[in-house]
Amino acid sequence: MALLNFKKRDAVENGPVNPTVEAFLQGYSIEVMPRTAEKVEDFRALLPEGTRVYIAHIEGTPIEDMVKTAKRIEAEGYPVMPHFPARIIKDAATLENWISMYQGEAGVEQALLLAGGVATPHGDFDSSMQLLETGLFDKAGFKRLHVAGHPEGNKDIDPDGSTKNVDDALRWKQKFSETTDAEMTLATQFAFDAKPIIAWADSLKEAGIDIPVHIGIAGPAKLQTLIKFAIACGVGPSLKVLQKRAMDVSKLLLPYEPTDVITELANHKAANPDFNITNVHFFPLGGIKTNANWAINNGGASAKPANS
Repeated sequence: MALLNFKKRDAVENGPVNPTVEAFLQGYSIEVMPRTAEKVEDFRALLPEGTRVYIAHIEGTPIEDMVKTAKRIEAEGYPVMPHFPARIIKDAATLENWISMYQGEAGVEQALLLAGGVATPHGDFDSSMQLLETGLFDKAGFKRLHVAGHPEGNKDIDPDGSTKNVDDALRWKQKFSETTDAEMTLATQFAFDAKPIIAWADSLKEAGIDIPVHIGIAGPAKLQTLIKFAIACGVGPSLKVLQKRAMDVSKLLLPYEPTDVITELANHKAANPDFNITNVHFFPLGGIKTNANWAINNGGASAKPANS
């Protein structure tokens, strides 16, 4: 069995590498914010060459800080994908200006479009679909457009607990993906249990949605930190994984690591090559360095830092 035929790492003391996990982590992406990026002296010491770095745009962050961060990370050799949260963008003129700033100063040609976590829109936009409808990303020649996916639903969109509005949005995004020149991907909210993730991904295919999926995974962090973020972000059934862990005194004080969920997804991918989850996207809730080091220790060649 593949799981028993681990390859050795360069650093023997780190132990063996699971080849299915190594393959699954190939081309992973990670998310930063301007304030967290400032704490990283050199991304090349942590991330593989060509790693896509998302830049999260939190309400109140000046666009100048976002562009500065994008420019710095791009200069270190990494493609950057800034967030465009619809509800904090005032109007089409503001959107066009942001696109121009990112392209002119940092050479950005990809974006993650999402509604954003703001309850009341600041202006004309309420959803990522409205941003796409402006045509401004296609006009600017963006090569990749990522949109949100929700394996466990989204209470902001479907407060009644159904998935009707989320499903309607996915069908709309599927149709848009067939008309845009950009490559589209579903980048998902993080979850902690592989089984609901697999069931959701399979349901997309059954519904005729063939947009590739980059699955959101929470990086290593303190259990209390993850539970706080999970509740705030509306994580659904897989929250029980953390709650169960919290009830185990022997694990309560140990940091959570995504080894189990990634291993299960990797094994499923290895057994089902046409599985529509193609990449892993990390939310480094316990810190970028902590997350990158976990990947290095578990991902073999797929996580080898650029300057190593």
